Amino acid sequence: MRTLIGDGSYDWPQGPWLRANMVSTVDGAAQGSDGLSGSINNEADHQVFQRLRRSADVIIVGGGTARAEAYGPVETPIVVVTASGALPESLQHAPRGRVRVSHGGDSDDLRELVDELRAEGLGHILCEGGPSLLGDLFRADLVDELCVSITPHLIAGTSRRILGGSPVDVPLELSSLLEQDGTLLARWRVQH
Repeated sequence: MRTLIGDGSYDWPQGPWLRANMVSTVDGAAQGSDGLSGSINNEADHQVFQRLRRSADVIIVGGGTARAEAYGPVETPIVVVTASGALPESLQHAPRGRVRVSHGGDSDDLRELVDELRAEGLGHILCEGGPSLLGDLFRADLVDELCVSITPHLIAGTSRRILGGSPVDVPLELSSLLEQDGTLLARWRVQH
């Protein structure tokens, strides 16, 4: 199953598409003991993360994740979904037009945000979490694909999972599974 990540396996389909990307340990933890996903990712996950970022039209991320993971400006525009309306300090001095805030909220707010981004020609939307925002997007039936890097670690304890909030029941279909250095790189299509 070993393959190279850059072989076209993460190309975007034609038309509008909302892809989520998360990392998890084998036992389902979405964060290490420090509360950050950065402590459970590895080189294979980092390669996928960078590839997806570079190829997306826009990144959406929850405010808590942007603050905790110290998001900084990148080439791809970023929308921070936050109830408070405040940008994390690390993004406050980003070049004009590269970072903006959405108040998110309920399913209707998220549908409106996705519709606005698509109307602006930003059809390839990448959600980088966190678990609360990703759970809300799934509950609103807005996610088309879930990419998960499963790193060869066991964490145990009370770490968060990749989805937060109230329960959801979303059927998925495996579209690809790669392996690199013990990390499983899965792509799941949402069965709407």
